[in-house]
Amino acid sequence: MALAAALPHLEVAGQEIVPLPRPQPGYLFGSGKIEELGQRFKAAEIGLVLIDGPVTPVQQRNLEKAWKVKILDRTGLILEIFSDRARTREGVLQVEMAALSYQRTRLVRAWTHLERQRGGLGFVGGPGETQIEADRRAIDDQLTRLRRQLEKVVKTRELHRAARAKVPFPIVALVGYTNAGKSTLFNRVTGADVMAKDMLFATLDPTMRQVELPGTGQGAGRKVILSDTVGFISDLPTQLVAAFRATLEEVLGADLVLHVRDISAEETDEQARDVETILAELGLDEDTPRIEVWNKLDLLDPDAAEARRIEAARNDHVFATSAITGEGLEALFEAIEAALHEPRTTETLHLAFAEGRQRAWLFQKGVVENEAQDETGWQLTVTWTERQKAEYAAL
Repeated sequence: MALAAALPHLEVAGQEIVPLPRPQPGYLFGSGKIEELGQRFKAAEIGLVLIDGPVTPVQQRNLEKAWKVKILDRTGLILEIFSDRARTREGVLQVEMAALSYQRTRLVRAWTHLERQRGGLGFVGGPGETQIEADRRAIDDQLTRLRRQLEKVVKTRELHRAARAKVPFPIVALVGYTNAGKSTLFNRVTGADVMAKDMLFATLDPTMRQVELPGTGQGAGRKVILSDTVGFISDLPTQLVAAFRATLEEVLGADLVLHVRDISAEETDEQARDVETILAELGLDEDTPRIEVWNKLDLLDPDAAEARRIEAARNDHVFATSAITGEGLEALFEAIEAALHEPRTTETLHLAFAEGRQRAWLFQKGVVENEAQDETGWQLTVTWTERQKAEYAAL
């Protein structure tokens, strides 16, 4: 229901849970249920039916014929949402690639005349390719072109990331389930105007801003780079996991991760587990500091909100907040400052000329204070944290 509501031009007429003892290979549902639903769709003049789950190409084709409506499964609906929201060049390319990969597996529904032939000289290689083969080849060609374009965009983004690494400001990444309130929190801290609405996937493209932490405490004025990311969701289609992995790579380079949760949602615990699973799959370093933000206190009744405040207060890394009212944000900013304020030591390193990779890494991390060169290599003065020192040692 929430996914459907994320597309503004859709009017949701109703929803129903249909028990399925055993999915039917050809039609998903049994014949009696298909006839019953078909009559109801016709009476209500339904033009689109959304099925929350996977639907095979054959099932989709057969159901569309039986019901005379358009069918979208969960993957198709999410792709529609993503294509409606993508704004940056990278986001648009990733959506197009995901959509083409999805369409390629469903060509059976586009052609009922699977033996239709096109072209081909019979005396060279037998019959020409079928229409479905030609369409599949056209999609593959288009995917190859999109990959080349995306590679150029990704290289540009990597250059921007390398440039940011030289800036001595830590990166704080906002992550969380879709519609947890990340963009509202981002806007409140940065004064930006990122799209923040009560709907799934309001944010698709990563947004970064250099900001000074607000407030009146010790952390006020600390400069950080704040990154808002695409919201996570359970059972994300495989095509989208691959296509949007690059969008989430910003999280891997973060100095601090803020896991924003919609604490008013009934499924908040399940959503939190989904987010942690995806972060682990992305390869986020377990040593990266994390803070859990229990957002949307304003949507709870007073007793439930107070219970959440007391529960959060028992954990040093959990903060109950409302990005709308501002409650709890000053304590959160202080916690961000404390997490980022790692002790730094200054040391002198000597690198041989053959250790150019190590030297490049040090400059990329922005820890080099001074450099001199002699006959055997480089002498560098570095100021770094224990975590950076350990990362360097692992090179």
